[in-house]
This record gives sequence, C-alpha cells and structure tokens, in this order.
Amino acid sequence: MLATGIVFLACSFSQWKGDKKMNEMPKGLVVFSVNDKPPLCAKWKDNMPKVRNEDAYRKYIAARKLFRSKVEYQFSREELEWIFDNVKIAADRGDWGAKALLAKFLREGLGPLSSNRVLEQHAERAVKISLEAMEAGQPWGFYDLGVAYEHGYGGIEYSPSIAWAYYLKAAKLGSPDAQMALSQAYMDAGKREFALTMMECAYRQGHGAAAYELALLNDVTGKPSEALALYHAGVKFGSQPSASFLSIAFRSQRHEEEILKPLGFAIDVERARRYDIIADALAINPDLRFSRLDEVLPLPPKPLPEWRGIEAAMTPEPEGPPTY
Repeated sequence: MLATGIVFLACSFSQWKGDKKMNEMPKGLVVFSVNDKPPLCAKWKDNMPKVRNEDAYRKYIAARKLFRSKVEYQFSREELEWIFDNVKIAADRGDWGAKALLAKFLREGLGPLSSNRVLEQHAERAVKISLEAMEAGQPWGFYDLGVAYEHGYGGIEYSPSIAWAYYLKAAKLGSPDAQMALSQAYMDAGKREFALTMMECAYRQGHGAAAYELALLNDVTGKPSEALALYHAGVKFGSQPSASFLSIAFRSQRHEEEILKPLGFAIDVERARRYDIIADALAINPDLRFSRLDEVLPLPPKPLPEWRGIEAAMTPEPEGPPTY
C-alpha cells in the first residue's frame, strides 16, 4: 500500500525547495469539486505499516500518555523535556504515530509558560515531517499538508485549491479527518447525500466527531433513539462533546421532555455523573477510547452496574506486537 501512495504522488522533496512554485498543483493530485461524486470509502489503517517497532512504540505511548495526563501549563520543564525526547527518539526510529505527534509539537511549540517552554514553533520542520509521511503514502501526511496549504504556514503558500486537492487525496486514502472535511464541504454546497456518505465513512472508522455530527443530524430530524445511540457511540470513540451532551441530557428537564420521555426514559443523575466524568477526562486526553463503556455505563433501559471507575470503560492496550 505504501508503494502505491508513492506512485500516485510522484513529487519528491526537491520539488519543495524553491525550484517549483508552491501554488502549482502537485503531480498526482486532482482538483476537488463538490459536484463530483465522493471518493470510495477507505480506511486509513489499510495504508499504514502492518507492524511497528515495539521499543519505539512503547516510548511513544509512554510519552503520549504522560502528555495527555494533564493540561500543558501544569507540566514542569523536566516532564516536557522527557516527553519531547522520547517522542523524538520514537520518531527517529520510524514510528509514524510518534512522527505525527512530533509534527504537532513543532507546529505548535511545547510548553506555554516561560517556566516550562522547551520548544518554540518550527512550522517548516513540521511540514517536512508531513512531506515524509505523504511520500510514504500515509493519509495523515496528505491531510496535514492540506491544512498547511489552507492556512499558509511552514513555507507553504496559501492555496485553497491545493489544500482541497490534498484533502481529497487524504480522504481517498482513508483519513477520517479529511473525510469529515469533504463532508462539510458537500453539506455547505447542499449535497447532503454526498456529505452523509463521507460522514458515515469516518464514523465506521470510529471517528468521534463523525458520530457526534450524525447524532446531531438525527436529533434535529426527530429521531431521538438513533441520536441517543450515536451520541453514546461518540463517547466510545472519544468524542468529548458527545459525553457532555449526554451528561446534560440525563439531568436536564428540557431534554427529558424532548429526548428521554419519548423513549420511555427519565432523568438519571448517576448516568449524568458518569458521562460528566468521561467528558472531563476527554477534555484533557482526547486520545482516550471507551470500547468497554457498556460494561459500566450502558444506555437505558439496561440498569447501571456498579461504578468501577473510568478505567473500567477504557479500551485496553492490545496484546501482542503493536500495530497501527
């Protein structure tokens, strides 16, 4: 799969060093039009390596876990230095998850306070990592380059047409973020069927934002049962807005009339509290996933089991060799 991605986009780093105008459409990309049919529904994991270096993976996961354990201003300089060093080591050893996080650090900087600032913004270096990922045929690399073109940073000239060409390519390779970008473009253009196609593609990949948007659409079109199930699925997929909505829904008299009573349910303060705990956790750590949610927080009419803490709902780390 990686070789295919490289063939499709046959531009190398030399094309980005000034001998090529940045606003020319790169080879292998096509102009996006909302009038064209949406791309086939692809999965991003199909375009990633099947296995990853275990040592690099462990360093990356440990660093990411610490980074997502609290808000950034709460870290000491030493903690952020440890996080950055381990992410960089993992990235240098070829872990693409670590490369993506390293690109984020370079793009945004690391450490918001003078007391813990360990990295200034280096947008050009972030774009270079995205280019490496693009040349490896990886969906997130194409998507990140689209963002760079859409906003014009890191040595990339502002070009909406090229940005959307990258989003289209990323969506074709299965990037759920790109699929959602196309979905919004189709919706804005009144192409509802096309928009739903892309949104459902992202949803089937466990994309929390897609679940939330689908829930909203079902909510406003008078389908409370479908909406409630989608909000709940959004929580499993790590959607903080979904968890917040359900926390409010199960304690609000207005929502009781609009959503709960038509389904035969009532206000449930304990359910609301549990969703609230998850929403707070996701506000700090958007990487959390809750595949075991139904074991501690099923939708009614199932009774609530004993609350065993948020960890009981989290997706456990997979056994065996790490994969993407």
